[in-house]
Amino acid sequence: MGQMYFHRLQRAGLAAAVLAATAFGAAAEPKHGIAMYGEPALPPDFVSLPYANPDAPKGGRIVTGEAGSFDSMNPFIVKGAPASGVAALTVETLMGRSYDEPFTLYGLLAESIDTDADRTWVEFTLREGARFSDGSPVTVEDVIWSFEKLGVDGHTRYATAWKKIATSEQTGPRSVKFTFNTPDRELPLILGLRPILKKAQWEGKDFTASTLEAPIGSGPYVVDKFEAGRFVSFSKNPDWWGKDLPFNRGMHNFDEVRTEYFGDSLVIFEAFKAGELMSYRETNPAKWASNYDFPATRSGDVIKAEIPHSRPSGIEGFAFNMRRPAFADWRVREALTLAFNFELVNMTLNAGALPRITSYFGNSPLSGDVANPAAGKVLALLEPYRDSLLPGAIEGYTLPPSDGSEANRANLRRATALLEEAGYVVDGGVLKDPSGAPFAFEILLQIGADDTIAAASIYVEALKRLGIEARVTTVDSAQYKERTTAFDFDMTHYIRSLSLSPGNEQVLYWGSSGINEPGSRNWMGINSPAVDGLIQTMLTSADPADFTAAVQALDRVLTTGRYVVPFGYSPVARLAYSKKLHYPEKLPLYGDWLGFQPDVWWYQE
Repeated sequence: MGQMYFHRLQRAGLAAAVLAATAFGAAAEPKHGIAMYGEPALPPDFVSLPYANPDAPKGGRIVTGEAGSFDSMNPFIVKGAPASGVAALTVETLMGRSYDEPFTLYGLLAESIDTDADRTWVEFTLREGARFSDGSPVTVEDVIWSFEKLGVDGHTRYATAWKKIATSEQTGPRSVKFTFNTPDRELPLILGLRPILKKAQWEGKDFTASTLEAPIGSGPYVVDKFEAGRFVSFSKNPDWWGKDLPFNRGMHNFDEVRTEYFGDSLVIFEAFKAGELMSYRETNPAKWASNYDFPATRSGDVIKAEIPHSRPSGIEGFAFNMRRPAFADWRVREALTLAFNFELVNMTLNAGALPRITSYFGNSPLSGDVANPAAGKVLALLEPYRDSLLPGAIEGYTLPPSDGSEANRANLRRATALLEEAGYVVDGGVLKDPSGAPFAFEILLQIGADDTIAAASIYVEALKRLGIEARVTTVDSAQYKERTTAFDFDMTHYIRSLSLSPGNEQVLYWGSSGINEPGSRNWMGINSPAVDGLIQTMLTSADPADFTAAVQALDRVLTTGRYVVPFGYSPVARLAYSKKLHYPEKLPLYGDWLGFQPDVWWYQE
């Protein structure tokens, strides 16, 4: 039991200093939960999560639809298009997240968590009865192996945290300790959310290869049946070890969770109207207002609900691939942003109902108030990077609205001036770059993304007025994943939902380390010292006010980077669902997000 486990990424220098400091530091008492800042809202003896119904009936099924296809059951690697729900339904983590707090975790596989004041290490103690679906116990060996396997051979998103671990050691029969080589206050929480896999399942197998063999997990469901690309069905594990945990009370109530796959959203909606599906998320407010007068809604068999939330707007729009020389110039990106007639697109597709995204963390206290000059702590954080910042980061920046007309003359005149400043000239109605080559590019989109395709079509017509030839290419979900993973696009649809507690995922989204890393979510190719530095400041901030200032400064740099032509966002989610489905009256802070449907829903006639 005293055997020590060390992985290959031991570091000298800082790691040694961290270890030395830890040896003389006093350990905190193990706790039932951990918050990014402050203390968990729920006491150790909490009954259930506040947005779960502990008396929810068990049984029934939920069937939803998804556009595209899948060819893999391993969602933890770069290769393949994984089936929806495998990670969330079949595999558990050491701790579970409450979506009624900005970022707080409570014990799941782990009964307790321990760390020091500076969070230079973290120790988890496993629950004695934690078991995989095949009945075998979840062990410390499985935990250590999972961390290393995911960090070395798993998806790119796992690598950053793994590189910050100096040592891993078994400290007791059910306890494991990770010591860090880099200051990062979020890291104990990140590790708490790492999926735990069964080591024995993967011995002698290539973990990096796409496979239709489902992982053996410890979660509430197991993969029951599937047809690649057509459907996947999960059945409740009757012997699930965790069904009586306070964290799980009122959760995972369905006997079956099934996802059907379709070619596009129109087919999904028709399947829902026909009663083949039980729930449908509507992202278009115009369709929400006009397309739901059908027999099932009139009879009350289908219910419409709007679910509010308090999370940031995030970013959605057409992303520039700055690895392409034309988009490396911010003036070109600004010109093409001016050419995007948001007001016309919004009115045409959404009846003008969506507010425009004005910053990455808009609609939240983390917003950088980008329209106004930077001040106070935010300004102080930006000052060291002043020379590398783009116009607007310090003095203020607003997205230029159009007049809503198809001509959009004022914005197109400004766009033309910026393009001329960047060395482009119009010759015979064709915009040409400084070398004399016509300015042309491809907008890569996924088949079935009808609203996005429609927005792109309007955009293409506007670009023609500038002499730019943009063409829309649509591909299936597998091709789309393959091409975006390899950054094989000029411009594409980009969406990133953001939380009220941004952390290490920001490195993956926009950190320079991901520029040439296949599978990175830095699709734009952002390479900014300010972005990298502010993320690090955010990760090491011990004071909530300092953390908020760092995020606000980051928000200003990202927004004024002109990396994405922004769309609109919705402050509510729109769900239509069978009257046999129900959800608690108390809604989580994050609304209809991760951990909402199907997690806290139930079936009742």
